[in-house]
Amino acid sequence: MKVGCDQLIDILNHIGGKEVQGIDENWILNYAPSTGKVISRIPKSSYQDVENAVKAAKNASEGWAKLSKDERADWLDKIADCLESRFDEIASLESLDTGKPIRISRAVDATRSVTNFRFYAQQIRELKIEHFRMENATNHVIKRPVGVGALITPWNLPLYLLSWKVAPAIGMGNTVICKPSELTPMTANLLMQVIKDAGLPDGVVNLIHGTGIEAGSPLVSHPDVRFVSFTGGTETGSVVGRDAAASFKKISLELGGKNATIVLDDCDIDRHIDSIVRASFLNQGQVCLCGSRILIQEAIYEIFKTKFVDSVNRLKIGDPSDENTDLGSLISPQHLEKVTSYVNLAIEEGGTILTGGISPEIGAEFEGGNWITPTVVDGLSPDSRCSTEEIFGPLVTLHPFKNDEDAIRISNGTRYGLAGSIWTNDSSRGENIAKQMDTGMVWINTWLHRDLRVPFGGVKDSGLGREGGKWSLGFYSEATNICIMDE
Repeated sequence: MKVGCDQLIDILNHIGGKEVQGIDENWILNYAPSTGKVISRIPKSSYQDVENAVKAAKNASEGWAKLSKDERADWLDKIADCLESRFDEIASLESLDTGKPIRISRAVDATRSVTNFRFYAQQIRELKIEHFRMENATNHVIKRPVGVGALITPWNLPLYLLSWKVAPAIGMGNTVICKPSELTPMTANLLMQVIKDAGLPDGVVNLIHGTGIEAGSPLVSHPDVRFVSFTGGTETGSVVGRDAAASFKKISLELGGKNATIVLDDCDIDRHIDSIVRASFLNQGQVCLCGSRILIQEAIYEIFKTKFVDSVNRLKIGDPSDENTDLGSLISPQHLEKVTSYVNLAIEEGGTILTGGISPEIGAEFEGGNWITPTVVDGLSPDSRCSTEEIFGPLVTLHPFKNDEDAIRISNGTRYGLAGSIWTNDSSRGENIAKQMDTGMVWINTWLHRDLRVPFGGVKDSGLGREGGKWSLGFYSEATNICIMDE
């Protein structure tokens, strides 16, 4: 066992305002993806740990729900202030724990984590009671807390996505139990430290570590948990949905994607090429919104392919702590094996590897890490497995198309429907195509340009429900109508 720090860090569960070890006193080791060294260990929580966390959340529920929306919004701002004071620490921990470049963890993860709390504080302050007048009565629609909820988050954007759920959930008066990925526990632990330092009442936010089977499943199926917000893989999401639905819980599922990047023949390639590369490989392609299928109109296919490969080859892969690094490591040896298997499958399916698909040479310090160079594949059918299955790594496939209808057909030809992007000099043409794409989100001449007020989510096997802005406030609350007859 290679230890990656001077002393192994024990990260504990946070239940009812206390740091506690798991009941069974078993541990899971946490490895740095870039080096393969152990950096911490977490409790391997079980049903009894879940039971204790749910009990703590229930005990805190009544008092927290009685606070006014403005009081709860003030708490969100306090948490944001405390997070901001540890901004650099968030970025460093996220880079260490995920293997992503420090520049990305600073600009994306740390920044959005603070922004999420500030944004929802403002959203909740602006929340109004709706009134509907009848001839002889008035209806008042109020939003009440749902109760105790489970927030389950993945390893690719750990604090970014956890804060995206915690802020609106507690802001609407609920209490929660968080279950982060066992692969990336570090910033979830930091958030709990921040919440404690901010003085939030004990039990409003609780956190348990562990596997999906031993901790996540009993949390989702617990009879006192009234809502579940899950972000992760489609197969796991199917199990979560089944377990939650059995007891009629509210469910929000943000699942996988196999997103199309559509490049039309009037696209200004030189202007947009770097953005299209970013949309393909941000966070080593480990973002559910990445465009892993690039559809290029035939007239510009060859010139685009040349410019795209040249731009990919300029990406710097290496030490995540280096400010100049563009791409870091994959999350785990198992995930590296999966991505590598798709590189081999691409060749078996008749594809040509234009670049990438090999281990980079980046120094002895990183020999134990999970490294692969960004991979571009040409010559595959749009119906091939590599072109339709979610790989969730730095591998993209290129496909020519004839006309707009052909692009739409290929774009919609997967089981997924999360996001997409269109690149064109004719925004009206782009919008017309976007309206026919079977997906939850489309960007035109940009990618991952997020307004937190708009709905986020997918269709088909990419998820169920929407979060973001008023959609989050609606999910994390129960609408009650009060009808009062005129006197």
